[in-house]
Amino acid sequence: MQGQAQQQAYDRGITIFSPDGRLYQVEYAREAVKRGSASIGIRAEDGVVLVVDKRIRSPLMEETSVEKIHKADDHIGIASAGHVADARQLIDFARRDAQVNRVRYNEPIGVESLTKDITDHIQQYTQVGGARPFGVALLIGGIEKGEPRLYETDPSGTPNEWKALAIGSGRDDIQQYLEDNYSEDVALEDAVGLALAGLGQVHDEGLTPEGIGVATVDAESESFIELTNDEIEEYLESNDLLAEESEESEDDESAE
Repeated sequence: MQGQAQQQAYDRGITIFSPDGRLYQVEYAREAVKRGSASIGIRAEDGVVLVVDKRIRSPLMEETSVEKIHKADDHIGIASAGHVADARQLIDFARRDAQVNRVRYNEPIGVESLTKDITDHIQQYTQVGGARPFGVALLIGGIEKGEPRLYETDPSGTPNEWKALAIGSGRDDIQQYLEDNYSEDVALEDAVGLALAGLGQVHDEGLTPEGIGVATVDAESESFIELTNDEIEEYLESNDLLAEESEESEDDESAE
């Protein structure tokens, strides 16, 4: 009984390390990320791609209300996995940080600098009593000095830079696919197809344009662009990933 009581004490206290050096609340936050719908980031030769699974729970839900891809600045996009409400707080922080940098230094913020500012903010919530860690991970992709950059944030406040990464539900299967098929000289358009094919690894029934989100940041223009459903559908068709329902509905429309 005494051992169980001690275990519960470590469980509840964000500021208390367990005897084996663990912070249980941070680990629970990571579990929240694993249960969230998948997000994928790929660093291409000429830009960065972000792809997310929106996981529309009902046909009555407005797809535009499911926000998993965000514009942090003209040259930076962010995708999330985990608690959406926690993600919105961090996105607001990122946008303020980016604007403060523009006002203070009259230049766009670097992707690495923004990531580290966000993770510093996240880390504070792992050592302050009366608060809990953010139950979300972010993929931060953008252009810095003409070069594509892609970072991940962890609920512990640790930043890591990646060439290609999946977070959220089905991460292991998607990541294995990326490791097997990624090359550093991949073009931006091919990277979109690669990310969609990776997401298709956990969707045997295929993908629908309404159920996913895609955004790119091009190295030449350094601009964040979110693709429309029609553009996404073209990528799905060209990569043979379009769900059968979408194909049937198109046939019905043409018959009308």
